[in-house]
Amino acid sequence: MTTIDFQNKTKLLIDELKGVCANYGLGNDGNEFKIITQVFLYKFMNDKFAWEIKKLDERLNEAEDWGKELASYSENDYEMLMMQLHEETARLKPDHFISSLFEKQNNPDFAKTFDDTLRDIAITNNDIFSVKTEGGTKVTLFDRVSEYISDTSKRDAFCRAIMNKLVPFSFEHIFKEKYDFFATIFEYLIKDYNKDSGGKYAEYYTPHAVAKIMAAILVTEKVQNVTCCDPSAGSGTLLMNLAHAIGEQKCTIYSQDISQKSSSLLRLNLILNNLAHSIQNIIQGNTILHPYHKDENGLMKFDYIVSNPPFKLDFSDFHADLDTKQNHERFFAGIPNIPKAAKDKMSIYLLFIQHIMFSLSSKGKAAVVVPTGFVTAQSGIDRKIRERLIEKKMLAGVVSMPSNIFATTGTNVSILFIDKTNTNGKIVLIDASGLGTMEKDGKNQKTVLSALEEQKIIDTFNNKVAVEDFSVALSYDEIKEKNYSFSAGQYFDVKIEYTDITPEEFESKMSGFKTNLNSLFAESKKLEAEINKQLGGLKYEKE
Repeated sequence: MTTIDFQNKTKLLIDELKGVCANYGLGNDGNEFKIITQVFLYKFMNDKFAWEIKKLDERLNEAEDWGKELASYSENDYEMLMMQLHEETARLKPDHFISSLFEKQNNPDFAKTFDDTLRDIAITNNDIFSVKTEGGTKVTLFDRVSEYISDTSKRDAFCRAIMNKLVPFSFEHIFKEKYDFFATIFEYLIKDYNKDSGGKYAEYYTPHAVAKIMAAILVTEKVQNVTCCDPSAGSGTLLMNLAHAIGEQKCTIYSQDISQKSSSLLRLNLILNNLAHSIQNIIQGNTILHPYHKDENGLMKFDYIVSNPPFKLDFSDFHADLDTKQNHERFFAGIPNIPKAAKDKMSIYLLFIQHIMFSLSSKGKAAVVVPTGFVTAQSGIDRKIRERLIEKKMLAGVVSMPSNIFATTGTNVSILFIDKTNTNGKIVLIDASGLGTMEKDGKNQKTVLSALEEQKIIDTFNNKVAVEDFSVALSYDEIKEKNYSFSAGQYFDVKIEYTDITPEEFESKMSGFKTNLNSLFAESKKLEAEINKQLGGLKYEKE
């Protein structure tokens, strides 16, 4: 079976699970995504366990039913195999296997058995797969999914229907696939559950083009044992692209996001992409008010930071708590004021930029999505941040993206690149607003970049080249002279059009100009005489 076949089979499984939920009254229900993502994850973990355990023991690989064969092992033999498993593989007991549950589906209270099994898996693997809140509470891997069915008489049937979708298909042949395969699957899995719903802390989905460009510009050389952070992680699109560019086993992921839903999706993303070793660093909480990741020197400093923070948000309920002595260095440019009206327009992204600048290691690099208005604002916090980036010589450049690159917002966006090692280097400003093709995305329009256009942006930035009407490569002093503007367009040369002509053509044109000038001069003299004559007549009448 080809990779495309497996991809289609996986998408079909997701569709079938959504169909089961719809049949039991959970279509478009707020809890549907919890059931779909958790059941999918259970299937994925079961099959990955089978794949890993068969590599350790040839007997299991040759057995007609590996689950029954493994269940027959002695306690010591079983434990020895568990000790050899890869650290990112869930430890399962024979009762946890899908095949074992399938055999019990006609037993009384099957829904309870199903829920108890998932909960026991979560508890058994709590140390590896639990997400923490900023207060330290662990959010376990699985809920009691049948309890989302309000009609208790239908819970057993619902769980049986789920089981019957999980048995026919196995993931075992796809674990050697690359990042792009799992990124596609993850996007398909969450596509109905990660849209901007307009709430206070709505989840934002970053387009792959933006994520790819950010990662490709940040990671231009081989690195080892680096730390990567996203203080507004969402479902992890930016972090996954960054980790893939570095190498999943060469980096440790850290994140924080106020949304419980986003943290759960990020955990799933990490598991799918061989980054389960970083799950312990996923924190659900308010980064601006309670930044979680700390070391003996205070807030942790990271080698790479990526972020697509919310731009406008009402944070008036904790505004006063930010103006403390320990925050003065972190929020060096200030905290946006609380307006009398339209509190939801408070510029919280300015706090995220300052937090990111404060959280970079001595050689740290960052890429942050910002509203394009930030790059030219001539007063306030925006201007102070830009001044600091220039004065401290930590700016790498800015890419101004096409309008509607995000289907969920009409705000024009730019990507701000920070690099604390760029003390003597050139700053690259790119105006990519003219790139892309407009496409329909549901009820919205969005701009889609082609692979060639993405690569044009990446190559231009990384090669630090000037391209007419597209990019400039500048010194820090040149940006100071332009009042700290980060807009590429303000540095483009004004073009003067000219045409090569022969001496004879030049003489002819000059002769024409001379004739026209003489004619205009004669007309002006005539007009002057006429005016003087009229003025003379007026003087005579007065006398």
